[in-house]
Amino acid sequence: MTTSQGVVPKPRVLTTEPRRSDKVFRQIVTIGGLSSLVILGLIALFLFYRGYEVLGKEGLDFITKADWTISVDDSGNVTDSHFGLAAMLVGTILCALVAVVIAVPIAVFAAIFLNFYAPEWLKKPLVTVMDLMAAFPSILFGIWGFLVLMPSVEYWAKLINKYLGFIPIFELKPYIVTRSPFIAGVVLAIMIIPIITSVSREIFAQAPLDRIQAAYALGATRWAMIKAVVIPYGRSGVVGGAMLGLGRAMGETVAVYTVLNIVFQINWHVLLGAGGNVASLIILKFGEASPYEIKALMAAGLILFLLTLLVNAIANFIVKNTGKSGR
Repeated sequence: MTTSQGVVPKPRVLTTEPRRSDKVFRQIVTIGGLSSLVILGLIALFLFYRGYEVLGKEGLDFITKADWTISVDDSGNVTDSHFGLAAMLVGTILCALVAVVIAVPIAVFAAIFLNFYAPEWLKKPLVTVMDLMAAFPSILFGIWGFLVLMPSVEYWAKLINKYLGFIPIFELKPYIVTRSPFIAGVVLAIMIIPIITSVSREIFAQAPLDRIQAAYALGATRWAMIKAVVIPYGRSGVVGGAMLGLGRAMGETVAVYTVLNIVFQINWHVLLGAGGNVASLIILKFGEASPYEIKALMAAGLILFLLTLLVNAIANFIVKNTGKSGR
């Protein structure tokens, strides 16, 4: 009787050395991330190179004053110039804040409805439509806002002024509501609602299932579960989505240019038909600008670029310091 002795396999060598595929993937991801930083850096350098002459001449007045005038002689040489972005910066912040205040509650409730209330047959087409709206060209929103939305929003503005006119920001002197920052803010709100909704919906969908089931087991209703678990868990994502929408609203050009009166006057009144933003200033002046004024527009683009970076940095800070745990 014969017996066969089994072959003992060699012990596997444990190592932390990544595989070749992991190395290739890491290099590709690293190159992609660094390329984004390089492109942003090159954009900033280009804007600074084209606009440093105006920034050096105007100094701090470029941000604190609201004049935008340039005089040239018969030969096309600049004889006098005053460039100030104060009015446009105020308009940019005002329109963007109005948009965020209107859009965030609507977007959060829409995300909650899509995740926890909408039936499956309705959820899929609504999600598809919402994602498609996020990709709509801004010119379509601008034309629709000018032709369709503006008459209704002017009526809302008059109601707000009638009942809240004692608040300085809602005061109207003179009584002009056509093409105001409020109208521009409503159009921007409609533009950024899909973005904030998509981000919030993805965050809410990642709420811990065990906590959701525990809330139901303790007798919580669906809305009580959402308040106790989903919203506290996803508030950092909501803040991030809101800041993303704020950045989009601050940099919007065509839609604001279509529905807002561009006036070089600092206006803190939301309902008054006067204002503007930096992006609409650039599109207004670029076609007929002299070479020196183009440098001023490039400097304005640099200020808007830095302002957007500041908003993103604040958003990153808030997201990192906002907890994601429910009760």
